[in-house]
Formats: sequence, structure tokens, C-alpha cells
Amino acid sequence: MHNSSPNGDSEATSFSDKLDLKTKLAYGAGDLGPAIAAGIGGFFLLVFFTNVAGIPAGLAGSILLIGKIWDAVNDPIVGVLTDKTKSRRWGRRLPWLFYGAIPFGIFFFLQWIVPRFSTEPTSQMWSLFWYYVVIGVVSQVFYTVVNLPYTAMTPELTQDYDERTSLNSFRFIFSIGGSIFSLILAQIVFSTISDRQQQFFILAAICAVVATLSLYWCVYGTRDRILAFEARRTAVEEPPALPIKEQFKIVFTNKPFLFVIGIYLFSWLAVQVTASIIPYFVVNYLQLREAQVPTVLIAVQGTAIFMLIVWSHLSKRIGKKTVYFMGIILWILAAIRLYFLQPGQLGLMFALAVITGMGVSTAYLIPWSMMPDVIELDELNTGQRREGIFYGFMVLLQKFGLAFGLFLVGNALQASGFREAAAGQELPTQPESALFAIRLAASVLPVIFLIGGLVLAYFYPITREIHAEILLKLKERKQGNG
Repeated sequence: MHNSSPNGDSEATSFSDKLDLKTKLAYGAGDLGPAIAAGIGGFFLLVFFTNVAGIPAGLAGSILLIGKIWDAVNDPIVGVLTDKTKSRRWGRRLPWLFYGAIPFGIFFFLQWIVPRFSTEPTSQMWSLFWYYVVIGVVSQVFYTVVNLPYTAMTPELTQDYDERTSLNSFRFIFSIGGSIFSLILAQIVFSTISDRQQQFFILAAICAVVATLSLYWCVYGTRDRILAFEARRTAVEEPPALPIKEQFKIVFTNKPFLFVIGIYLFSWLAVQVTASIIPYFVVNYLQLREAQVPTVLIAVQGTAIFMLIVWSHLSKRIGKKTVYFMGIILWILAAIRLYFLQPGQLGLMFALAVITGMGVSTAYLIPWSMMPDVIELDELNTGQRREGIFYGFMVLLQKFGLAFGLFLVGNALQASGFREAAAGQELPTQPESALFAIRLAASVLPVIFLIGGLVLAYFYPITREIHAEILLKLKERKQGNG
């Protein structure tokens, strides 16, 4: 049951910026499903296309990029629609999670099967290519439907500067936890099942069920809090909504927002390039077994989930920018050393994976912790809360980073002479040129992106003091309206 009154007075007076553990856990669970989908996709989709479905690396990398042409339109539209959604039972965001969860799980699963369309190899390859393009586009639509409204909930749950960092810590504990869960599951499945198609079929089926159920946990666990915010929001009269074209114009004249999306894009590109190339680096360059790939990835993600707690507490003392610098510099040092790693140096590989995880956690945590501050600056300037638009572009960049990272890696591998495996056959031996490309993609490429993120973070203008001033002005305005 939720308590709602016509004028929202009771919610407005009882609404506290401090969140209880139950709400934080439920909110965190909302990122478990999308994290499993993005994690499995980032780690294994390119490998699945080249080594299971038998699609050439360049063509495989193009599949997700094609979907981004549609996403460029799809994400901002969903963002605007969630801002305009009205539901007395669920609020603005939760209806999208409630109705999108099951289709999201189904179409995620359909990406990981290999239908037989033809006995002729070329015809089969192109049929699979278009199958994965269509399923990938629809899957990304439902990813947006559940993930974008979810991400826009952060500033609606609390306005406290440090509480938001704590809330995002819970979110990314579940997010990285979802990746770790899927990697442990992958390790179990890969170790017990020899057939590659069956491996991914079972892995995807289990992940789809877990992802769907976690979204419903989020819906029911945050509902009361969201409805209390909605009552509080509607109790304050807002100015008339601006035309969509004007809203986009204002979003891109918000200078701190441009810094945040730049920081996030560079960080996420580094994450996705690293995630997609590690399976090739471990198997083809280090010459380890495929079943050891999840173990290396777990070392990265396990460290990242632990360091989220450390970085979150540290950011309260030294600030978000300083934490981002510390984590990213550690990651850069690990990536540089990775270039000089030699086959057989498994212990050093795990040490570098741990150091990389320290940096990855800041790439998850800090840009998302900056976003609510940017939204409140926009509210101060315009008198409106438009979380959906801002988070729409963030989710778009997240998916663009994933797709462009896979596209970049796939085409680099194909240009270097990488040999894909025919469906059902053993993995071929790779030429030296392909091994060199794998080393560059695992080390030099992420370093370039990370340096770009550091430069933008240095000039990011919203400090703790400026944010406090923004909140004070917003409070004075709302008291004046009251």
C-alpha cells in the first residue's frame, strides 16, 4: 500500500533525503538486469559472433553499431516520454520497468541462439547477420525502456549530495555484482558443457530470468518512495513545459553536462574495449584455456565492487574529481604494463586485473554521481526537472560506447588478419599481426580514452560548495512558491 493524498501534503512534509537500507537495495537491484545484459554482451558477444556463429570479426562488430543508428533516435524519445508519463499507481518511471521487464528478458535471450537458415555457408552467414541485427535492435529498444527510466530515478529518491553517492554505490554494487554473477555462471557452464552453442544458450536463459526478476524487485521496493516524491513534486507549481526542440537546446547549453557526458563517454569506451578484448587476449595471446577467461574478468569486477565502497567513502572526504583521478591513473599504469605481458605470466595478469578493477570502479561511480548535480543546475536555470532527457543521453552514450567499442575491436581484428572459427569447429591459430592488434587493443587504446577522461574531469566545474549553493537557491525558490 502507498499513502497518497490529493494535495501531497503528507508526503511533502515526511519526505527525507536519507534513504533506508530496503530502498537502497531495491534501487540497486534495478541495475542488476541491465548490468547482466550489458556485461555478458560486452564480454562475450563479439566472441560469440566470431567463434560460435562463425561471422567474420568486422561484420560481427558492425551488428551492434547498426542498432545505434536507431538508438540515436530511440533514447531521447523515451527520455522525454518518461518525463511526461503520469500514473497514480506507479509514478513517471516505474510503469516503464513494470511493462518492459519481460520483453527485455526475452529479446536478450534471443541474441544468444544460432538458428539454422541455410546449409550453404555464405547464405547462412548473411541470414545470421540480419537475424542478429533485427534482434539486437529490438533488444536495445527494451534495454532503453527499462534502463533509462531507472537511471532517471536517482535524483527523485534523494537530493542529498553525499546520499546520492551512497545510492550510486548500491546501484553499482548490484551492477558489478551482476557482471560477477554472470561471469561465475559462465565459468561453471563453460567448464561443464563442451558444446559452444549450448554454453551460451544455457548462460543466456538463466541470465534472462534473473534480469527480469530483479527489475520487479526494484519496481515494488522503490514504489512508495517514488510516489512520495511525485506528490511532493506536484505540490509545487511548475512553469509550462518547453517544446522538445527547446529542451534539447537547453540541455546542450548546460556546460557541466557536456563535461559529464564527455567524461563518461571516454571512461565507458575504455571499459568496453577492455571487456571485449580480454577474452581474445587471454585465449589467443596468453594461450590459456577459454574457461579461464571468466576468472580473469572476475578479478577485475570483484576488485571493482569492493573498491566502490572504498571510493564512495573517500569521495566524501576528498571529492569526486580527486577520486576519479586516483582510480583512472591506477588503471592507466596497469594498461601500460599489460602491453609488455608475456604468455605464461598468469600471476602478473591477475595482479594487473586487480589494479584495473580499482580504476574501473571509478569509471562506473563518479560520472553517474555527477549527473544529479547537473540536473539540479538545469532546474535552477529553467524551473523544470527533466531527468529523462539528461539520462536519455547518458544511456545513449553507454550503449554507443558498448557498440563502438565492439565495432572498433572487431574491425581492428579483421584488418589484422584475425581468423574466425567455423561453427562447431576448433579455434584456429592466429597470425602474429592479429596477436599484435590484440595487445594494442588491450593496452594502448584504453589509455588514450582514459587520458581524454582525465582532461575533462580536471575542468569539471561543479564542486561540493557550488552544489550546496544550487540546492540553497532551489530551496528558497520553492519556499517562495509555497
